[in-house]
Amino acid sequence: MTDEMAERITIREMVENWVVWRDALQWEKFRALWHDDGVMMATWTQGTADQFIEMSKQGFAKGVRILHFLGGSSIEVKGNRALSQTKMTISQRAPVHDVVCDVVCTGRFVDFWEKRAGRWGLVLRQPIYEKDRMDPVDPAAKLSLDQKLLMSFREGYRHLAYLQTQIGYKIKMDMPGLTGPEVEALYVRGASWLAGKPL
Repeated sequence: MTDEMAERITIREMVENWVVWRDALQWEKFRALWHDDGVMMATWTQGTADQFIEMSKQGFAKGVRILHFLGGSSIEVKGNRALSQTKMTISQRAPVHDVVCDVVCTGRFVDFWEKRAGRWGLVLRQPIYEKDRMDPVDPAAKLSLDQKLLMSFREGYRHLAYLQTQIGYKIKMDMPGLTGPEVEALYVRGASWLAGKPL
C-alpha cells in the first residue's frame, strides 16, 4: 500500500466517523475530527465546529432529529492537504403545519482536510444539495404547503429548508446545488486548496 492510499483510507474513515459520532451524539469524539479553526456550513447553521456542536445539542434538546447516510467517496491528496467529496443523504423528521413529515435530501459533502503535526483534521465542510423531497409519515395525512414560501428556496434543498423554517431556523439561501455558480465556485476553491492556497 502506498502512503497516498493509506492517507485516503484514513480520510474515508474520518468521513464515516463524522456521521456516526454526530448522529450518536458522541460529541467528544466528533470534535476530535476537526482542527480548531474548522468551519461547518449547513442550511440551518454556519460557524465553527464548536458552534455547530452547541447548535446541534440545543436542537436535539428541542426535539430536532437529523440523520445522515453515506455513499461513495472521491478523495484527492496533495501533500498535507486533501479534498474529499462523499455522496450523502440528510434525513430529518419534524411537524410541518401539524403534520409529521420526513424530508430526505441527497447531495455531497465536500470536505477540506489538512494534516497538521501529523494529524488530519477538517478545515471546512461544505455540503452540496442536489435534490430533496418531503413525505408525511402517515401516508393518509393531508399536507398543504405554502407554495410561495416553498419556491423561495433553492431547488436542491427547498423541502428541507421549508421544514427547517417551520421549527424556527433561518435558512442560508445561497448554498451550492447540482449546477450553478455556487458549485462552480466551490470546485475552484477546492482546486486552490489542493494547490496550497489559503481558504
